[in-house]
Amino acid sequence: MRHADWGALSPRWAGIRSEEIDVCGTGVHYLSADAGHGGPVHLLVHPMAGSASMWLDLIAPLSALGPVIAPDLPGTLFGHTGSPHPRAAGAEPNARFLRAFTARLGIGGTITHGWSMGALVAVLFADSAPERVGRLVLAAPVLPGPIPADEVLFWRTAGRLLLAAGPPVARAVLRLAGRRLLDLKLRMYVDPGIRHDGDVIGGDPSRLSPDMTALLAAELRSAQPRRLGDAVTAFTSVLSALFVDRSPLHRAIAGVSAPALLLWGDQDGLVGEGTMGDLAGRRPDWEQRVFETYGHLLPLETPGGYVEAVGRWLARGDSPP
Repeated sequence: MRHADWGALSPRWAGIRSEEIDVCGTGVHYLSADAGHGGPVHLLVHPMAGSASMWLDLIAPLSALGPVIAPDLPGTLFGHTGSPHPRAAGAEPNARFLRAFTARLGIGGTITHGWSMGALVAVLFADSAPERVGRLVLAAPVLPGPIPADEVLFWRTAGRLLLAAGPPVARAVLRLAGRRLLDLKLRMYVDPGIRHDGDVIGGDPSRLSPDMTALLAAELRSAQPRRLGDAVTAFTSVLSALFVDRSPLHRAIAGVSAPALLLWGDQDGLVGEGTMGDLAGRRPDWEQRVFETYGHLLPLETPGGYVEAVGRWLARGDSPP
């Protein structure tokens, strides 16, 4: 969906605009919102295979802290940014895309927010383009954590082969069953009995605003199954970075020079205490804030709490917590 002013769909989204810009020959759609004052741009990186619209409930509250820009990454399921080459939806190509996108807009020193797998992209982006990232906020971050020795051996052998051979098979299956999978996902938003089970995302999805729930359902109804192939590319690249060859991502985590804030819900079914503990060991200078009873949809479950946490952190500057 695109709107000159998203207030046409909901008053809570008034002032948020759909815009488009050419980046290296590819049309890039992004959402933007002005702030009442100047300051660094808040750059929002959505979960891979999602779209910028997933941030809508957060954009207006966050604009109280500064201008906000949320691009659709290449290869999104719901977004409007094209996929210029077959691997464009992968994590590292997404990070390169953000470098080109911010350069095209002429923005630097951003406060970059990465959510879920978007946090992985944000870390790679911050490490490779330090002049573009002044601060880093990672929400429900899908980043490497400790794994047992037997699993390490699996991923280095059979897992590596599966990730090499699996995507072509998965794409073939999705061509046949993609619509059914989208319909199943849709039921998570319209059937309360499924939607509230919390087995995977944790927390309480009923905290999402009715406007956001309706939007996610509408986007799932209109999604094109053929675009699920890009989602396979995205997930494969993430699994490889998390389990098969972890050293590049560990180097990126070590190399980030920007101050960082980690926001995590203790009911998150995808990101566990082990991951957060591992990150604390690798980067003790990164501040962590735990939200009790919240899950993987943290930015949508409590946009007000999210903005308050970020605002307090920014107000402290570089002083320790």
